Amino acid sequence: MQPIAFAPLPLEPVTTVLLPVERTRVDAAGEGRYRALHRDSLDDVFDDLRGQRAGAVVLSVARCGEEELYAVARLVREFPRVTAVALLSHEQRDTPRAVLGLGQSGVKSLVDVRHPEGWGQLRDLLSNQFFSDIDRLALGQLSLDLIGVPDGCWRFFAALFDGAAGASSVRALAARLLVLPTTMMSRFFRAELPSPKRYLAMARLVRAARAFENPGLSVASVSDRMDYSSPQSFGRHVRMLIGLTALEFRERYNGEGMLHRFRDELVRPHLHTLRTFDPLTSRTASIAKGATN
Repeated sequence: MQPIAFAPLPLEPVTTVLLPVERTRVDAAGEGRYRALHRDSLDDVFDDLRGQRAGAVVLSVARCGEEELYAVARLVREFPRVTAVALLSHEQRDTPRAVLGLGQSGVKSLVDVRHPEGWGQLRDLLSNQFFSDIDRLALGQLSLDLIGVPDGCWRFFAALFDGAAGASSVRALAARLLVLPTTMMSRFFRAELPSPKRYLAMARLVRAARAFENPGLSVASVSDRMDYSSPQSFGRHVRMLIGLTALEFRERYNGEGMLHRFRDELVRPHLHTLRTFDPLTSRTASIAKGATN
């Protein structure tokens, strides 16, 4: 099995509430890694998070007074899967109280940029969080389930959880894998495996379940992020796949629970077939290759 190859990701947005002097430095630290959306208030940050326009928050310690701390606590409570970072660039008389308040509000990461190495730490912290933790978990567990499978088989599963938003159709998935959609679907059918459409649909539900772990996200915002045409379309999709309403799905599954169901239904029962299955290479080509070795 080939090493896992992650697709390059576009610059991801980070929403911030910073001092003017801090904005320029945060922009410079993120060059090539992330794109900062500088906001004037936490209300604007909430709008970004509800619209899923940002995957992380950077808050200046100097901008977090007592009133802001209540909003920060609500932010952490409603969006527990969003990385929140406190930025300390200079010290004032009330800085220790602000730092303590941010910690009590649930902010777990404090980056001290009063020293040059702090900017590198901020860059690394914000860069690393963008490869979705549920994607990392899925690829890690699948790499153990699928030890020894053909390269094309692994590439198919890796494409389902490649850290990007994910393909929304079999056609898009096939294009990413450089194979005709009809050819790929036919190979799954002949091997008596679940269809690529079902693998893709269940993988999207794994991501949706992880997103729903943020209570601040509505069904509408998650369905929009997952490229469904409407919340109603998302609801029909969930009911068709697993027999639940969207709200029942949200209450019953978190990301890891849905990943467990994905493996139980689509991977483990088919391991015997998957260990010799290559959806990207024709049987004839595989036999010819084996004959020349």
